[in-house]
Amino acid sequence: MIDPRAALSVETLLKIVLGLIAVLLALRIVETIFGWVFSLLVPGLLLVVALLIVLWFLDRL
Repeated sequence: MIDPRAALSVETLLKIVLGLIAVLLALRIVETIFGWVFSLLVPGLLLVVALLIVLWFLDRL
């Protein structure tokens, strides 16, 4: 007769679930940090582009 139980124990499944939760939390932290850095860089890049355009119009470039 075939054993109807799964081959993985409860402890192993719990470790897998906790590992996946840890990976999800790490991804959320990385996403937050990169979003914060990107939100700081965009205005600076826009100012640099605007400054280059103004200098180009004034023939100072």
